[in-house]
Amino acid sequence: MAPFIVLIVGFLLFSVIGYFELPLNEWQTSLRLAVALMFLFTAMAHWGKRRQGLIKMVPSSLPYPNFIVTITGILEIIGALGLLIPITSKIASICLVILLIVMFPANIHAAKVSVRIGEKPVTPLFLRTILQIIFVTAVILAGWY
Repeated sequence: MAPFIVLIVGFLLFSVIGYFELPLNEWQTSLRLAVALMFLFTAMAHWGKRRQGLIKMVPSSLPYPNFIVTITGILEIIGALGLLIPITSKIASICLVILLIVMFPANIHAAKVSVRIGEKPVTPLFLRTILQIIFVTAVILAGWY
């Protein structure tokens, strides 16, 4: 749920800044910055105190969960930065959508086995599915302005 809050608060903050005649006066720009902020925020968990919870999210059928968590964190950072560069924003958007889709089974697994991230349980699967649709939509809109 925290990434959703970062996305919404970031979008609102960047939109308000845009009212002061700064280069954020279009909703797409504010959304692109908010999505990038969200991915940078989620990437931090890949190396912080929440890392062990993310490792537990990886389905046991996949080898090297430590490596998978590290790589997905790196890909989130690269994708976030790619969204901010006009020439790469479309391809970054496509890659981030693919990443969200590929990582979704980990969310399903985490909900089924009641993984905890830090001290909190993962978002219930129905709500997580709704959030995933929102994230995918936001990424597409952010990259295709």
